[in-house]
Amino acid sequence: MTNYVFDLICIGGGSGGIACAKRSAISYGKKVLCIERARLGGTCVNVGCVPKKVMWSAAHIAHTLKHDMEHYGFSSGGEVTLDFPKLKQARDKYVKRLNGIYANGFTKAGVECVFGEATFVDQHTVQVTDKDGQVTNYQGEKIVIATGGRPHFPPGEGIEEHCVSSDGFFELEDLPKVAVVVGAGYIAVELAGVLNSLGSETHLVVRKGRALRDFDPLVSEALDDEMVKAGIFIHRNTNGVAKVTSDGGSKKNVFLHSGDVIYNADVVLMAAGRVPNTEDLCTDCEWAPNTETLHLEKCGVKITPRKYVIVDEYQNTNVENIYALGDVCGNVELTPMAIAAGRRLADRLFSSNPIHSTSKVSYEYRGIFHPPLGTCGLTEHKAIEKYGKENVKVYTSRFSDSHYGIFDVKPEDKPKTVMKLVCAGLDEKVVGIHVLGMGSDEMMQGFGVAMKMGATKADLDSCVAIHPTASEELVTMGTWGTSPQESGAKVSPLNGAAAAEPKLN
Repeated sequence: MTNYVFDLICIGGGSGGIACAKRSAISYGKKVLCIERARLGGTCVNVGCVPKKVMWSAAHIAHTLKHDMEHYGFSSGGEVTLDFPKLKQARDKYVKRLNGIYANGFTKAGVECVFGEATFVDQHTVQVTDKDGQVTNYQGEKIVIATGGRPHFPPGEGIEEHCVSSDGFFELEDLPKVAVVVGAGYIAVELAGVLNSLGSETHLVVRKGRALRDFDPLVSEALDDEMVKAGIFIHRNTNGVAKVTSDGGSKKNVFLHSGDVIYNADVVLMAAGRVPNTEDLCTDCEWAPNTETLHLEKCGVKITPRKYVIVDEYQNTNVENIYALGDVCGNVELTPMAIAAGRRLADRLFSSNPIHSTSKVSYEYRGIFHPPLGTCGLTEHKAIEKYGKENVKVYTSRFSDSHYGIFDVKPEDKPKTVMKLVCAGLDEKVVGIHVLGMGSDEMMQGFGVAMKMGATKADLDSCVAIHPTASEELVTMGTWGTSPQESGAKVSPLNGAAAAEPKLN
């Protein structure tokens, strides 16, 4: 039996790779190496969730100052301005501090970390070329590919030349006066909302009728209404961008396939999709460079036509000692999913507890947190596909949050909160929860736990409401107490029964 230097090599120091590496080292005492070519933390920490939440918070403050403050009797006493460079400097400093925290976390966990471009030599050997050109080979019994993804520029004249990606958004030194955001996914919607709230004239370009088409129609249609009310110009049914030209200075003109043209944009932000970071993993990919490759053909790992690494539900590739997780696999490309997959993979690989032998991630549950929209589980359409229309019951609610109660505006002009519970089966098990509105990002985590534990509609009804909150609507929806009195809990909480007692020594 070959003795390898490392029990595990993780290629990629993003959310998934870090989670797998630390879990393997801390919980199971394994000797682990992590290889990262840029900054620790991956997309989420450097150009994703973390800096985006900073910008969302800034946008929330701007919205409060512009739209909410006066309704509560406050006066600014003058114009409130945004020092965008100061915001960027503070945000970048915060991200850099997090990079250091991850590095310290590796040190404390005993994980060795090297920086450079990784290349497969064989199924147990990875070659790393550092920034100075020094080449070192590392051998590991098991190898995890967690290289993530990157923004994609669609084809078209001047698009890559005159546009920035969602990563490039965080390099902007000044707030653009006019911004065009291209895309219909949550990244495009988030950034369009941030730019609009901060004061940019914002245009959102979608290929079809609206953004977030894969989300439940109740929340995606309500979100569309709120974006229009907020002043975002939505260009619909465009079939995308044909070309982008420059006026010779700083202004860009965006030509859409529909024939429409958006003139004089300061920034054109492409958020039309992401691709996996396998260009450096495979020399026979059509679009891969012939240098700085990871040579997947040398270890035999297979990829899809879209260049995602092929894995089963347990993160196994077709090569017995090589695994892949996170965005590079193309399942649900979200940070919490990569973290969960990394931890569960470590458990399955190194734990002696039989319960971990089938440890895996359920991709049926997800959360989107910016703008304030939370979704967990199946949409109504997907539930009907899975269980049949006759076995699905839906509860919905639409209201204005009490925050807007004192606003001196017409009721129809107040921002709306919308909610949907998707239930299935004779016991009305909750299989989907969808919320748009103030606080929905925070409330969704707790309800997600309940749903993962098998909560039924009756279980939700059995919980006494916290009043006054928006979340109480989820435990009072419909005609209270009329759903089938069946519980998904080990000890039923229905009809005022006491909660289960803990197991004691």
